[in-house]
Amino acid sequence: MAWLDALRGLGALAVVGEHLLPWIMPSLRPYWFNMGMYGVLVFFLVSGYIIPASLESRGDVRAFWISRIFRLYPLYLVVVAFALIVGIWIPVRVQVPRDLSGVAAHLSMLLDVVHIGGLADPMWTLSYEMVFYLLVTALFVRGVHRASGVYAIVFGVVAVMTGVVLDSPVLGGSWPAIVSGVLFVIGLACLLSGNFRTTAAYLLGVMAVVLLLFSAYVPWFGAAILAVMFTGTALYRWEHGTGPFWPVPVCAALVAISPIWSIQAGWWWVQAPVWITTLVLAAATFAGARALRNRTIPGVLVWLGLVSYSVYLLHHPLLRLLPELFGEVRALPVAARLAIGLGYLTVLLLLSWATYRLVEGPAQRLGKRLARPAT
Repeated sequence: MAWLDALRGLGALAVVGEHLLPWIMPSLRPYWFNMGMYGVLVFFLVSGYIIPASLESRGDVRAFWISRIFRLYPLYLVVVAFALIVGIWIPVRVQVPRDLSGVAAHLSMLLDVVHIGGLADPMWTLSYEMVFYLLVTALFVRGVHRASGVYAIVFGVVAVMTGVVLDSPVLGGSWPAIVSGVLFVIGLACLLSGNFRTTAAYLLGVMAVVLLLFSAYVPWFGAAILAVMFTGTALYRWEHGTGPFWPVPVCAALVAISPIWSIQAGWWWVQAPVWITTLVLAAATFAGARALRNRTIPGVLVWLGLVSYSVYLLHHPLLRLLPELFGEVRALPVAARLAIGLGYLTVLLLLSWATYRLVEGPAQRLGKRLARPAT
């Protein structure tokens, strides 16, 4: 599915652009849509489209989770180590607590939904990926996973409703991170071993939804993200003749209006014109790539898709090094800023290629071998 790789590559570059431009060319940063959120929404649509299909094609919860663990954690742990090492010179982000809750949240990847910042800023999106995996697993084990359009609409409605009534996490303090981290480890061990697998799947699924709605930084936003991901799944089911199309536009409308009455909607990029434009562009990009999927995809986009996870996780820690090396970059001449930006992108892509070859690729191959049924 080269078109999905191409979408991942475009999404990663959009996020890099959103973070890089304010450092080197703030005047070029667009404000009529949010480039970073556009890239993230493309990522979420891709995940929603392919992740449930991956689980269902395997029909094996253990194999699915082995593949996810070896896909996400090896590079993630490398970036965690890198951020801690760089923290010797550049202070770790203040949003990261210096106690057990920070460790537990990073272990489970449930950072944003337990209101804890990641060592690398882009790690927040992994929280919603993990919530989606846990919820999809529970639905699959229960045998109710095919009603994706219904789930998309439900989360869209929840996004609108929670925005009206919630202005902060209901479950405060550090204990949600610690408790969920312990439950995550125990539950994952059950999913992999087969012991109490059904109970563990249900428990983790319920835990994920509770954290999403009552412990996340911005509850309406988390619900809207899940609505977007299930919309991707609904598109997959419609395309394969196993579900209707009508939930897609209904959910799109709900997500579009979700921040309008929200108490927590003070950022510029969730104001109606910007938010809706960003949603439309992400949807149009996904639809355009899908329409062209039977055509030859440019090799550079497919390659960018392969290294997109590395690009996504590495770009922000590297970006924090720029002022340490060059001072206030925005005060430099335009030519110098362009040279620094080009050099940064070159280093980022080379490093991402290296981490894909040395970390991601080998880990994924090992995961595939371990996921094979015993003979």
